[in-house]
Amino acid sequence: MLQISNIDVYYGDIQALWDVSLRIGDGEIVAVLGSNGAGKSTVMKSISGLLKVRAGHIDFGNIRLDGLPAHHIVELGISMVPEGRRIFPQMSVLENLEVGASTNAARKTRQNTLEWIYEFFTPLKLRAKQKAGTLSGGEQQMLAIGRALMSVPKVLLIDEMSLGLSPIVVQELSGVIQGINKLRKLAVLLVEQDIELALSMASRGYIMENGRIVDQGDAKLMLCNPRIKETYLGIGAEEKAG
Repeated sequence: MLQISNIDVYYGDIQALWDVSLRIGDGEIVAVLGSNGAGKSTVMKSISGLLKVRAGHIDFGNIRLDGLPAHHIVELGISMVPEGRRIFPQMSVLENLEVGASTNAARKTRQNTLEWIYEFFTPLKLRAKQKAGTLSGGEQQMLAIGRALMSVPKVLLIDEMSLGLSPIVVQELSGVIQGINKLRKLAVLLVEQDIELALSMASRGYIMENGRIVDQGDAKLMLCNPRIKETYLGIGAEEKAG
């Protein structure tokens, strides 16, 4: 469905991505993992049309995305939940959600979409008239996800879902994302620093370091890989120290 092929991306004169390739299939959850500054968010911004690709290409089905404006990419069916949520705090919960239905197709089904989002995120329905800035961190993340879903995407990009949230809230959100993926057949590309969480949700994973893909594979196998456990989860190192 979505194929990134050998892309190089720059911030001005500074190269941020080197020869990055990854893919996500229909209805699949794929994780892009790595520490802060590894290039994960740059991949998301490149897919979304927020950053220009200098080399390589990004394809969505038979449509080439790189070079298209961001709003056109949303219209094609790709929507992003940005890092840090970036809701509109002075607007109501409902108004924030309605902003997400920005395409012609999404506006036609806005009410039906809103109702199924409320089924997954009940607190948003209960606080529909409340200012978004008064929500808890977890509720704001629900709102950011709900707003992205209002465009009725085929692929949902989620950048650092767990950032700043308690483990209980993160587990709840991960369960909802997996439920939406299963029920709606929605493909999800998940960028996370929490490698254990992301691999537990995904079918496949990619690990990034310094703007490059350094490892990839089946998520469950990666989670059990001793080298990955020691390097990225610190599990082997703790056992040796003990």
